[in-house]
Amino acid sequence: MKKRENYRKAFDDFDVERIARYGQQDITRLLHDPGIVRNRLKIEAAVRNAQGVLTIREEYGTLDTFLWRYVNGTPFQNSRKGMADVPAKTNESDQMSKDLKKRGFNFVGSTICYAFMQAVGMVNDHATDCFRYKEIARNSPPPRRRTSLSRRVRPTLAGRALIPKQRRCGLHSQLRTKLTTSGQETRS
Repeated sequence: MKKRENYRKAFDDFDVERIARYGQQDITRLLHDPGIVRNRLKIEAAVRNAQGVLTIREEYGTLDTFLWRYVNGTPFQNSRKGMADVPAKTNESDQMSKDLKKRGFNFVGSTICYAFMQAVGMVNDHATDCFRYKEIARNSPPPRRRTSLSRRVRPTLAGRALIPKQRRCGLHSQLRTKLTTSGQETRS
């Protein structure tokens, strides 16, 4: 999180179309940028992943539509008693990872996919006694049973806003740790 603005500047404000066109000169520029993690494999993966996003957009209309199929367009409202009950990955994140890898994406293992699903509100893994659990559940559509993937477009989500540091719960600490230990730069 501390390097987010450095990444935004280095990667053209996260413009997928521009990143997808990066060539060797851009990769070399990024490898010399002290404001980001200068790992050739990750930089090259960012370019390939951007190209993959464009391909998904052609097929599904939006990346959003593609990703929300894994939860049938509705956030999963899990009922976790505590952080020990939160899995590192699920069948849905396994499938998302497999599908993304099949499309040429890199650094999208199942654990990273599940952390992403938690971060964007596709799953509510907050403990049931956490203030965020109730806020998210109250503002989300009624829960649905997990079924096969569909092409439905997701509903508008509550809970996408960043949570102030002083109001973070155990899930957010675990999520930051999970992403950091997976090699991502996400500490705030």
